Amino acid sequence: MAIAEAETGVIGGIAAKFRTCPATGLKIDLAAEKLIKVNAIAAVVFLLVGGVFGLLVALTRWPAVHLLSADMFYLVLTAHGLDVLLLWIIFFEMAVLYFASAVLLNCRLAGPKIAWLGFILMVVGGVITNIAVLQGESSVMFTSYVPMKASPNFYLGIILFAVGALLGCFVFLGTLVIAKEEKTYEGSIPLVTFGALTACIIAIFTIASGAIILVPTWLWSLGYISHIDTLMYKLVWWAMGHSSQQINVSAQVAIWYAIIAITVGAKPLSEKVSRTAFLMYILFLQLACAHHLLVEPGLSAEWKVFNTSYAMYLAVLGSLIHGMTVPGAIEAAQHKNGFVNGVFEWLRKAPWGNPAFAGMFLSLVLFGFLGGISGVVLGTEQINLLLHNTLYVPGHFHATVVAGTTLAFMALTYLVLPLIFQREVIWPTLAKWQPYLFAAGVAGISLFMMGAGTLGVSRRHWDITFSDAAISFDYPAAAFLMMGLNGVSAILASIGGGLFVLIAVGSILFGKKVDASNIVQALGPMPTKQVSPAVKEYGNAGTFHLPGTYILVGVFFISFVLYYFVNWKYVSELWPMG
Repeated sequence: MAIAEAETGVIGGIAAKFRTCPATGLKIDLAAEKLIKVNAIAAVVFLLVGGVFGLLVALTRWPAVHLLSADMFYLVLTAHGLDVLLLWIIFFEMAVLYFASAVLLNCRLAGPKIAWLGFILMVVGGVITNIAVLQGESSVMFTSYVPMKASPNFYLGIILFAVGALLGCFVFLGTLVIAKEEKTYEGSIPLVTFGALTACIIAIFTIASGAIILVPTWLWSLGYISHIDTLMYKLVWWAMGHSSQQINVSAQVAIWYAIIAITVGAKPLSEKVSRTAFLMYILFLQLACAHHLLVEPGLSAEWKVFNTSYAMYLAVLGSLIHGMTVPGAIEAAQHKNGFVNGVFEWLRKAPWGNPAFAGMFLSLVLFGFLGGISGVVLGTEQINLLLHNTLYVPGHFHATVVAGTTLAFMALTYLVLPLIFQREVIWPTLAKWQPYLFAAGVAGISLFMMGAGTLGVSRRHWDITFSDAAISFDYPAAAFLMMGLNGVSAILASIGGGLFVLIAVGSILFGKKVDASNIVQALGPMPTKQVSPAVKEYGNAGTFHLPGTYILVGVFFISFVLYYFVNWKYVSELWPMG
């Protein structure tokens, strides 16, 4: 979407300024483009801040380094969760919503002033909460469980941020209405937009849940409410806390479809099946928040079992569908691109030198093998008793939110820079290797934290050596090795994340201007050597002859079954028969 002459059009009686992308022919509302830019920039800033905090946490958990004091550890851990789980991801998702609506649907953005108000509220809220944490009065960690009490500004900042995000969701929905009324597209909305719509619907549920619990908690912190029930807090908070990660899943899967469409011209194997999988996210993913409450005594066993088995499995089925259709769509497209020799030529000859494609595929693999499998294990009531309050849980989080969502967002950025910011990516060689460095580091963090958790290492204790404890306790020696390797992996991930920030900011400031003559080059190596319109058109791949994909899916299922039953073996050893 390189720069072209801006034009002014009157649509529906309202004037709007557009530019036309020479690569795709899309008309881009300049108001939407500005909002995409500022939300993406804010996202990267908070990623940098949160990433620094994360490195400090990892170096403290590394027994040989043990960097921070106890007070500073919990302060930094709280800030890390806030900045990377909430601010970085949702700012970027706002950019995705505006791109998937106004840009892909060739229409003007609904209510740009409302969108700007939402952005300002999000920035102000994020800054207020960060200040509250750094002042040392709000080290309650991301979950902020009562009766721990943070500064009133901690809750106020999150509430303001949530209201701003909610305004962005309403602008997205309004833009879909405008596109429909003004007939700026034909047929159904594109699959990427449908995925963004899924994320938006879940976001509204998430924000409503947050308001239900955080507004009273804010009033409690001010002294206007005398008591907040701890179990009710956890139940409603996780309707927000877990669902916020399902916004990420929906957005990241939509990004997978967008990237494979742009880079290799891939269409989904079946539009209807992929859309049904997104619908299953809306219906069932929120129920799976119960797996955070499986050790709580105040909830019935029937409720826990239903939510974390029958209901959660339907949500898992949605992810399994995407886990097959995304690589399947790539294989089908690569066959059309001429890579038909052998079972895996389509994969070997994929554009691995394009950081957008490489980051997307690494996100897909790590999210599936590490995040997906571990999520089902944690969602099983009996196994959860082994792992719930251990480092296995943040290991799982890093596999989903970082290896999955963050890596997918990084990958999309390599396309956003030339398409929206109209700048070539600087340092192309470093950009080529950045996704691999980050993915290797994050995979190590996830694996070693889950390994330490399997050995029983506590989830939130600042010192696994218990050096200041009155009664000594020793974890197995392997646990200390795991935490050392976790620290090394965190350093590697930080290098990869730091490179991403430098490349993104450097490209915006110093990258070569993109125009019609170099737009394809700016998008990186692609087999088709052109930007495919597949991202904005309804259609199917037209084939199910996908031998390579079937083998990959088979490997995944075998890994899934073996690991699942290994954990059941661990449970059986706790309660031996006879």
